[in-house]
Amino acid sequence: MRAISGLRRWRHNPLRRATDLAEAWVAFSALLLVLVLAPVAGLVAGGLAQDTLQQSVREQRAARHLVTATVAGNLGASPLTADPETAATGREVRTRVLADWTAPDGTPRHGPVTTRIDDPEPGDRFTIWTDRQGRVATRPLDSATATTHAVLAGFGAALLAGCAVECARRLIVWRMVLRRYARWDQAWDRAGPDWGRTGTGS
Repeated sequence: MRAISGLRRWRHNPLRRATDLAEAWVAFSALLLVLVLAPVAGLVAGGLAQDTLQQSVREQRAARHLVTATVAGNLGASPLTADPETAATGREVRTRVLADWTAPDGTPRHGPVTTRIDDPEPGDRFTIWTDRQGRVATRPLDSATATTHAVLAGFGAALLAGCAVECARRLIVWRMVLRRYARWDQAWDRAGPDWGRTGTGS
């Protein structure tokens, strides 16, 4: 709005200079670019991120499987949660155990895993995510989380586009101001040491 009012103010003002009108047009053009470019950049970036992330969701769901494991032995608290200060922050405490499970291809597996069971005992059962070969894997990305990340990426792209336009506007105006100061210096140099004396220039 300030760019529009500034443009209107300078159009018919007898005191306006060409640079004043140019600066107003630069501000108005930057405003239009922000209003158009930022939403477009956000939509494009968000759409691309959504497509990529949803593809990852499909691939991870196809490659990872939820299997049931059985506790064979207790290895103690996980190194990430063994610190009492870490546990006091409200993070979920996990326990490392030796467990047995069967891979999706039917191969028996045995090894250390982490579980949410507070006090695991041999024979306790819990679920873990594995890949096709039965190796322990992280939980696959879900669609809702992927969409949230895509929306955040869109907002970030829109914000970056707006900041880029504003930075370009400030750079252009700064160059215009430097040019104006240079012309003023040239005008002062032409006026010379006799500026202000009676009869100078007559």
